[in-house]
Amino acid sequence: MTMEEFRASVGGAEPPKGLSIPMQALWWDAKGDWACAHGLVDELETADGMAVHAYLHRKEDQAWNADYWYKRAGRRFHRPELEDEWKALAEGLL
Repeated sequence: MTMEEFRASVGGAEPPKGLSIPMQALWWDAKGDWACAHGLVDELETADGMAVHAYLHRKEDQAWNADYWYKRAGRRFHRPELEDEWKALAEGLL
C-alpha cells in the first residue's frame, strides 16, 4: 500500500485489512477518533506501537506522557508539526 492509498482509505468506514495495529491507530487518528486510536496502542508493547502511543499523547498536549512513550519506543521527538510526525510514522510503518 502506498501513502496515497492509505490516506484515501481514511474515507472508508473501516481500516483496510492487513494493517498493523499501529497503522490502524494512525488510520483512526486520521478519522478523528483519538480514543479508538489510543485504545489500540494503549497496551501494545512494541517499539512501533509505543511510538504511535507517544504521538497520540503529544497530540493530546500531554508532553510529559508523550516523552515517556518516546523513551520507551527508543525514539526522540524531532518533528515540530503533528502532521509531519503522523506522516513520518505512517511512511515508516507502510
